[in-house]
Amino acid sequence: MAATDATSCSSVLAAALLLPGLAAPAMAQQAPEKTELSFKLLDYQDRQPGLERTHVRAPSLGLITPLGEQWGLEAGLVRDTVSGASPRWHSAVSGASRQTERRDAGDLRITHYGHRQSWSVGTALSDENDYSSRSLSVEHRWSTEDNNRSYQLGLGWTRDKIGATGQPSLQEKRRTLETMASVTQAWTASDLVQFSLTHRRGEGFYSDPYKFPDVRPRSRHQSTALLRWNHAIDAWDAALKLSYRWYGDSFGVRAHTLEGHWVQSIGSRWTITPGLRLYSQRAASFYVDPRPGSDAPPALPGEGSNGLVSADQRLAGFGAVALSLKGEWMVSPALSLDVRVEQYEQRGAWRVGGEGSPGLAPFSARHWMLGGSYKF
Repeated sequence: MAATDATSCSSVLAAALLLPGLAAPAMAQQAPEKTELSFKLLDYQDRQPGLERTHVRAPSLGLITPLGEQWGLEAGLVRDTVSGASPRWHSAVSGASRQTERRDAGDLRITHYGHRQSWSVGTALSDENDYSSRSLSVEHRWSTEDNNRSYQLGLGWTRDKIGATGQPSLQEKRRTLETMASVTQAWTASDLVQFSLTHRRGEGFYSDPYKFPDVRPRSRHQSTALLRWNHAIDAWDAALKLSYRWYGDSFGVRAHTLEGHWVQSIGSRWTITPGLRLYSQRAASFYVDPRPGSDAPPALPGEGSNGLVSADQRLAGFGAVALSLKGEWMVSPALSLDVRVEQYEQRGAWRVGGEGSPGLAPFSARHWMLGGSYKF
């Protein structure tokens, strides 16, 4: 967006036009001017009839700070505490195992800002008792002379180590290479459009050691196409944010996500954002349905596709709807507080474009998040 256009938008609308994960084109190559500290507390609970499954509580800290005039640093820390029960196959509660785990994770990114371009190098790590992950990434962003269009290229590499509680002999690995490209266009003074493509190539262990039977391919290729459109409505001091996401992988999963948010300012200090997300997924090629009228384990390896088999509900065919509401309060120019709640409902019969996987119990989840940030 050209500088003359940007000044015509209120601060609320300018912030609303920002696309998640990508700064506005005119600011993509500018170092942060102030230090910002942020805090988030996430609480998540999912359920099925007769069973409260997984509960997650995750506090996190974030930091963005300038390092001179042409450098910036971003860092984050999070600690997840996971407890609850997870069905061994499909949505059957028989044989569900109790679990209590803790995950510590952190990330660090350093960015150099030049004339209409920036380079970033980042690293991230995550550790829990049966899983660890290490990753490196590099990213380049640049914009045209008029600031109306920006481009982004990214490359990432991840190394995972997988184990299982109670199975000391399980010591597996996984390697993933990720590439990403995107273009962002200021279409008008009120419209920002972004299109991005992401591809991941992974090799290694993908089976779930806590579900039986579960034998998956030792490679997974994943592709994602994402289209976003943000439109400012000056007369209402609001913004509409829409996105469509297509996903496909070598497991045979195909998924579509349609999401929308309405960002509404109330006075000079409040912003309310209701949201709606629709999701539909085709089952993996080796996913097996529950046996009709039986709560018995699913088919054994060899009965599925090429000796592969999984009864993991996350690989089934289903549809889902999520409703969310976020409120943000600008206490002062330096301090902001926010709260967000979401309710998620998933059913096999809700799959769009074909029949979903039969015999799955309804799945629901709710989460809320409290947060705040302070600039100085």
